[in-house]
Amino acid sequence: MEKAIVLAASAIGAGLAAIAGIGPGIGEGFAVGKACEAIGRQPESSGAVTRTMFIGCAVAESTGIYGLVIALILLFANPFLGKL
Repeated sequence: MEKAIVLAASAIGAGLAAIAGIGPGIGEGFAVGKACEAIGRQPESSGAVTRTMFIGCAVAESTGIYGLVIALILLFANPFLGKL
C-alpha cells in the first residue's frame, strides 16, 4: 500500500514539475516580443538588445530544464522507493 501511495505522489509531483515549463515559455515569448519592439524603435542598438535578450532567455530556460529533470527523476529513478 505504501508503494502505491509513493508512486501516486511521485506522479503528481512529476506533473507539477512539468508544469514549470509553462513559465519560461511565456517569459521568453514576452522577452522576444519586447526585444523586437526595441529593435524596431532603435535599429542601431540591435546588437546590445539581442545579446541581452539571449542571456535572459538562457536564464529563463534553465528554470524549465530544472523542472524537466526533476520530473524525469521522479518518474524513472524514484529515490523515494528505496526508502520503503
